[in-house]
Amino acid sequence: MSNVAILSRIAAGAFGALIIGALALAQTPSQEQAPVAPAPAPGASAPAPAAPAPGASAPTLAAPAPAAATGSGLPPTATITTPGYPAPGPADPALRVLQLPGGKKVHVLPATLETTQWGWFDNAQPPVLRVHSGDTIVVETMMHGHNQVVPGTTIEQIKKLRTDFPGRGPHTFTGPIYIEEAQPGDVLKVKLNKIVPRAYAANFNVPGMFGQFPSIYQDGQVKYMYLDLDSMTTEFLPGVVLPLRPFPGTLAVARKEPGRYSTVPPGEFAGNMDIRDFVAGSTLYVPVHVPGALLWTGDSHAGQGNGEVNLTAIETAFKEFNITVEVVKGKPLDFPRIETAKSWITMGFDQDLNKAWAQAKAQTVKFLSEQRGVSAEQAEKLMTSVSDCRVSQVVNIKKGIHCLNPKNVRDKEDMERPTKETPKYLVSHVKDADLNKAMNDASMGMIKLLESQKKIARLDAYGLASVAMDCRVGAISDSEKNVHCVMPKSIWVASTGKH
Repeated sequence: MSNVAILSRIAAGAFGALIIGALALAQTPSQEQAPVAPAPAPGASAPAPAAPAPGASAPTLAAPAPAAATGSGLPPTATITTPGYPAPGPADPALRVLQLPGGKKVHVLPATLETTQWGWFDNAQPPVLRVHSGDTIVVETMMHGHNQVVPGTTIEQIKKLRTDFPGRGPHTFTGPIYIEEAQPGDVLKVKLNKIVPRAYAANFNVPGMFGQFPSIYQDGQVKYMYLDLDSMTTEFLPGVVLPLRPFPGTLAVARKEPGRYSTVPPGEFAGNMDIRDFVAGSTLYVPVHVPGALLWTGDSHAGQGNGEVNLTAIETAFKEFNITVEVVKGKPLDFPRIETAKSWITMGFDQDLNKAWAQAKAQTVKFLSEQRGVSAEQAEKLMTSVSDCRVSQVVNIKKGIHCLNPKNVRDKEDMERPTKETPKYLVSHVKDADLNKAMNDASMGMIKLLESQKKIARLDAYGLASVAMDCRVGAISDSEKNVHCVMPKSIWVASTGKH
């Protein structure tokens, strides 16, 4: 391939084996740990180790041995070179600060092979940008697999990107960003100012591997969509038009544990929360675990259903993810919270949805007790009438539940929990002693409704449920858990070619 052709592929976002291989060559693996394997171009031949079973514990990924020490005591970032061209050398931080009208300035962090990681967190990773509390940063992100999941990539190639590299998450993260004032015990406040996606997105289920029902869907498909950023809609299927609400599937600070970890499970560091209400104008509050906090983002979404059952949302990349960071001292927090225009969001994560509910409930009771100055017992009773709890996702090893709690104590959240079809919704309702089974049966019930009532093909129904279904937690007791999955009828429109 000519040098011109190589550069063209990079500019187009199709990172091939030559470039990714160069990244791997720039890293020296430890003699005591197996290295994270380099990524081939989609479709390239490579051995395929067995993939981890869905629901297995998140592995610690092998990390390269530290290179020569730098002034910070951290290994330097790898340098990517193209044959025939000189190495570009390290970035000049001063050139990442751009002038705005009125004398203001903003940090800009492009998504390149040197500013991103594919599938892992590591709190020893050198920062790619250093900022101060109060600064604004414009971040770019990539599609999955270092930008390899783009229109034209087949589902077989996407599966290969997972089977060839077990343990690594699919996400590409930009960062980490070091916030100078942040120290363990502080809280990092991240305000989402503006989000601009690319013009396309993908939804896919990897055959027989991940998602809520891998044993049922042994076949897979990938669907690419055009994102109409004027109308903020996308046509998922002919006549099925979805509203776009861009949000970061993942926004994370570094974990406190050393080592390299998969990006898939969320936790006290935030991470892969997949909370679809976390849109522009919202703010994340997350406890800091290491000096500088080390902030990453990726897994960029243009929209998602509550449940994300086939593994993926409306997966895209962001041309502009505009955020402001602020360090909050003296107000410790034990778990992430999100503030939206109308609500405070509390959350819980666990491999068992019953335990995720217990954690979300504990966090919600704690919040309501603080907000309203009442006892924990009073807050628990209040929660049943004011907190709107949803199943965020069930596909990230740790399943998630989040609860929206009104900022104005005189308001109430959307507590509608239908048990049968309404003029507004298709409905699938299940009650069971096990919240996992209630969620499984309710979401599968909706998929079957889409197949039978709307005559949607089975893989399309699975995908549509993943990007548009809203699964809500209803009445909960020791003997009975209720899940109400709804699908808005408003997404079905006349297919005129215009919308």
